This record gives sequence, structure tokens and C-alpha cells, in this order.
Amino acid sequence: MTADKEKKEKQLADLRKRRTHIAEMGGKEQMERQKKRDKLTARERIDLLLDKGTFCEIGMFAKSRSTAYESVPADAVITGCGEIDGRRVYIYSQDFTSIGGTLSEIHGRKVCDIIDRAIKAGCPIIGLNDSGGARIQDGVDALAPYGQMFFRNTMASGLVPQICAILGPTAGGAVYSPALMDFVFMVKGLSHAFITGPRVIKAVMAEEISEEELGGAAAAQKKAGVACRSENSEQECFQGIRELLGYLPSSWRESPKRIDQGDTPDRTDSSLFDVVPADAAKAYDMHRIIERVFDQRGDGQKNYFELFPSFATNIITCFSRLDGWPVGIIANQPLSKAGCLDIDASDKASRFIRFCDAFNIPLVTLVDVPGYLPGTAQEWGGIIRHGAKMLYAYSEATVPKLTVTIRKAYGGAYIGMCSKDLGADFVFCWPSTELAVMGAEGAAPIIFRKELEKAENPQELLKQKIEEYREQFANPYRAAANLHVDDVIDPAETRPSLIKALKMTLGKTEERPKKKHGIMPV
Repeated sequence: MTADKEKKEKQLADLRKRRTHIAEMGGKEQMERQKKRDKLTARERIDLLLDKGTFCEIGMFAKSRSTAYESVPADAVITGCGEIDGRRVYIYSQDFTSIGGTLSEIHGRKVCDIIDRAIKAGCPIIGLNDSGGARIQDGVDALAPYGQMFFRNTMASGLVPQICAILGPTAGGAVYSPALMDFVFMVKGLSHAFITGPRVIKAVMAEEISEEELGGAAAAQKKAGVACRSENSEQECFQGIRELLGYLPSSWRESPKRIDQGDTPDRTDSSLFDVVPADAAKAYDMHRIIERVFDQRGDGQKNYFELFPSFATNIITCFSRLDGWPVGIIANQPLSKAGCLDIDASDKASRFIRFCDAFNIPLVTLVDVPGYLPGTAQEWGGIIRHGAKMLYAYSEATVPKLTVTIRKAYGGAYIGMCSKDLGADFVFCWPSTELAVMGAEGAAPIIFRKELEKAENPQELLKQKIEEYREQFANPYRAAANLHVDDVIDPAETRPSLIKALKMTLGKTEERPKKKHGIMPV
């Protein structure tokens, strides 16, 4: 072997040795500890989430400049790009086996670099978080990258979809990068997210609470409304991310991809009306309407992807398809709080509306709302400013907006659920619809007060007047006569009616006044 050849062989051997060492992450012992916690390693997660063989790593040889500790492989975060269902995504995965996945200056720079690349390329960003927080030995140098990441998350907002999976501890300032992203996934038993942990709470507030109770996946969704999905395993989590991405475009410059699932656009459903009780006081599950109206999948799986299914359950937010086109659905849920709008429901819906508008996803609103939830807790909690968020979001949105009123819509909530006056492109009503300032039971005693006071049998007269009010004032035909409603339809025709309306509004343009930005209610 010549000297030249020998030198090159040594260089290649050194390269392979370095790559092997970095691929071993925190070492065999730390990887075994990760397994004992029923957690995948950072590299296993990437391999499981992305299409096989598509991952291209960036920054493998990055290392911290600190001399306070030994060199950390890849500085505890794996970054790069790959594909999901053939679409390019940029990804970072924190490595808990290497110094607890803690964040240093270089670690943060790697994450920022991936976000910058995703913005330039117009591709989604996926973050897999599993970190003990800032690297204490690095001092302020470990805090600065958080600010840099927050800034980039904000710059990426509305440009490319940002999806985060919390797959371990995320505490303190580290929770704000996920919070600035569009969707946060968590896994039951593994994920924890909170600003101050149980030890601090005990020391300051004298409260005893576990990490799981405080910031576990169930609490983060049901109580805090932080996690859009809380899954049973990492595998389910990654499958959920892949499914979600199927409804989204890669950037705001694109429209979401149309996928024909085999359902026919002219399909009618003569039994759809039977789902809804004639008695407005009786509840039903709005999911049954969604399952029947929107594209049904040939594999028999659920035809919608719901977000925050256990938070603010009085309103449903989900993605589905209508003649192959992805749509965002906002729907009152009569099974929960009678479908009333409240603080949490308004927050949940308004953010979803703004996301769909940012990424060119048409909106379909299914309405069955008795009003805003009454009570001191709502009033003092700020239902006025929170409820205004939905008005703002719907008014601001320029994507196609289709509204179907199923049974009732009263007062301000009628307006808040995307009425014609908030810019709905098409408004349909079922013949069962009641549209009014308030429900018949509340309105009739006011309107007919004098007659009721003189009546020999006021209760019997009240029943008559309630029906009279419904027939004269609350029916959908009166609203249609004044062009507040485009059409009163046979419920069986809901699907084809929506598809025709969607085809008429796809590609529409709406200009808004030029300004730096609006100021959304807080």
C-alpha cells in the first residue's frame, strides 16, 4: 500500500470511528436506561417517524465549546431532513441519553438552523422534545438559544406548519418553543410539560403534586389545553403526526393536496335527519353528523382527525375531506354543555380557524348553539374578550367559509359561529333550524307578557305562544327571505350541497385593508 493510500485509509477509518461513536449517542448504559423508561432513543424516533431511508443528518459533528464536561455526541440533538409520505420535512430530535438532552449554545444553534432551512425551503418543521432543560454548566450561554428558538418559531408561524412531540420532560423556558408551534403531541406516562415542577410548587406553595398530575399528557390536554393530542404510545404519536400532515400543505404558498378516497360527491343520506332529535333540549353526538357528511374512507377508519378531543369538548375542531379536499371543521357539540360557547371553546376554535386560514384550508362550520355559557366564572374569566377571538378569527379569514345550521343558533352565538355577516361564503340551514335573538322559551314570556298576565291558564297559553314564536320568528325561511341564509336544504342533501359550494369558492380572493397587523383580543 502506498503512503498516499495508507493516509486516506486512516482518514476514512477515523471518519467511520467518529460516526460510530456519535451514533451510539450517550453510550450503551444510557441507552439501556432510556429503554427501561419505555422510551425510544432520539435516532429510533426519527427512523420510526420518517419514510425508511430518507433521513439526511445535518450537523452530526457539532459539539459544545464548553470545557466543563466531556464532549457530547452531536451535542445532544439530532437534526436533519427526510420525508413523510414522500414529502420533505425538517426535523430535530433531542437525545436524552446524552447529558439529559440538555440545551447548550451549539444545541440551540442546530435547532435554529433547521428552522431556518425549513422556512427557506417551504417545508414543515417537526420537533421531538426530550430534554432536561438548559445545560447548567453553560450559564447564560445556554439560555440565549431559547430566545433564538422562540424568535424563529414566531417567524415560521403561518409560513410553514410546525409540529412538536413532547416525549419526555419539558420544563421552564423549554416549554415555550412547543407552545409557539402549531400542534403539540404528548404521550401518556412519558411526557411532562410545566413551567415550575412539583419541587418548586411544594417549596413555594406548599402543594403536593406529582409530575404526571401536574403536566402529564392527560392534564396538558384536558386541563391546560396545551397538547392537541395525548396518545398511548410513541408509535401512536408518530402515526398521528403522519396523519395530520396528510391534511396540511407544506407551506402557506401551497394549497393542501386533494386525495380521492373513493366517496362520491353526490352521495345523499336519507337517515341523516334522524340523528338529530326534534326536541331542541335533547342532546346528540355531532361526530355522527361529521362521519356521515364528509368523505368516508375505504379502509373503514375514522374519517376525521380531531384536535383537543378532551379539551373544551363543547366544540369540535377537526380535519376531514370533502370531495377529496382537506377542510377544517368547527362544530358545536350538544353532548357537552349543550354546545354553548365558553372561554375555552372560543380559544380552541379561534386558533384553529386562524391556522386553517394561514394554510389555505377551507372552513366548514356546523352549528347547533344555544348561546354563550352563562355564569360568574365565565364573565369574570373574560368571556367577552375570549369570545371576541372567534369573531376576529372568522372575520379575518379569507379561505372559503361554509356554514350549516343543524338545529338552532341564538343571539350573539349565532353571529359567532360564522354567520353571513362574519363573511361566510355560503350559509345553509336544515328545516329544523331555529334562528333568533333568543330561544323560544326565553323570548315568548317577554314578547307575550301582557297576554300571559291576563290569561286564565297562563301555562297553557305560554306553550301556544312558544310554538307561535318558533313558527313566526325563529324559522329559517324568514332568515332566507332576508338573504341571511343562502338555502334551506333537505338534510339528506348536506354533503352534495357543501361540495357544490366548496367548488364555487375554491380559489376565491379577498383583499383586506393594508396594515402592519391586526390586534387580536387576548
